Amino acid sequence: MENIRERISRLKKERNAVILAHYYAAPEVQDVADFLGDSLGLSRLAATTDASAIIFGGVHFMAETAAIISPEKRVFAPAPDAGCSLADSVDAAALRKWKEAHPEGIIVSYVNTTAAVKAETDYCCTSANAVKVIQALPENREILFGPDRNLGTHIMEITGRKMELWSGVCTVHDEISSGMILDAAARYPDADILIHPEAACSGDSEVLQLGSVYFYSTAGMLSHVSGSDKKKFVIATEIDTIHQLRKENPEKIFIPLAPSLLCNEMKKVTLDKILASLEHGEGEVLIDSRTRERALLPIRRMLEIG
Repeated sequence: MENIRERISRLKKERNAVILAHYYAAPEVQDVADFLGDSLGLSRLAATTDASAIIFGGVHFMAETAAIISPEKRVFAPAPDAGCSLADSVDAAALRKWKEAHPEGIIVSYVNTTAAVKAETDYCCTSANAVKVIQALPENREILFGPDRNLGTHIMEITGRKMELWSGVCTVHDEISSGMILDAAARYPDADILIHPEAACSGDSEVLQLGSVYFYSTAGMLSHVSGSDKKKFVIATEIDTIHQLRKENPEKIFIPLAPSLLCNEMKKVTLDKILASLEHGEGEVLIDSRTRERALLPIRRMLEIG
């Protein structure tokens, strides 16, 4: 009798499907994925694959982004109720109202937003390219950045660019305080400390001045580790990122900043739910054509910048 992994593997072939999983997904979900990555990287992979169906092992906005980029493919979110505190912190009506109060402003939305919010956005950005996107915008224009105030604060600290910030946070990364980072630097002087820029400490000049601290997207953390001669790393992001770090770098030591850095929404995606998407088409993501076309524009603008 087939076990669940064997059934998933068989159905993938029968349905011409691929499974994408975010680094924050549960380890068993990461292990059945065809591709691992951060949210936009996975969506771009979705656009290049020959598969006709995409099973997205992540929260709902990520599957929406894949559906925006790849309208010719069927995209499934195995856990449609898997939300994100950032995406949930702003809706399209609130964003329109914010822009009405700043009619000359440029709206820059983090990719961690719904399709409806992207449709009201001028430019998207990711944690990896946010600084580059902001630096590419005209200096004489006001920038309205949302929904992550911590990422926005980090960008302002790096670029010196003043922005109006929405007040959303990632509830996981918002736990990462300056005190936690300073303590880790003192306890592990021989380690690099890798911090996601959604962290609450991201705009702290004292933290930024530490020689052992680096701010990266999740994919950036993996690149840093693979290219580093260091043997020890403190990981200040969602804890299951360490699963892939250890697989790719078994000779290195990874220390989670805190065991509480766990995204329960990501863990809603299970092997059973992936199987249900493959067997019964559960969780298909449907976006109306007008919203999709409008949401694609700020993503394209971002990709043109780099």
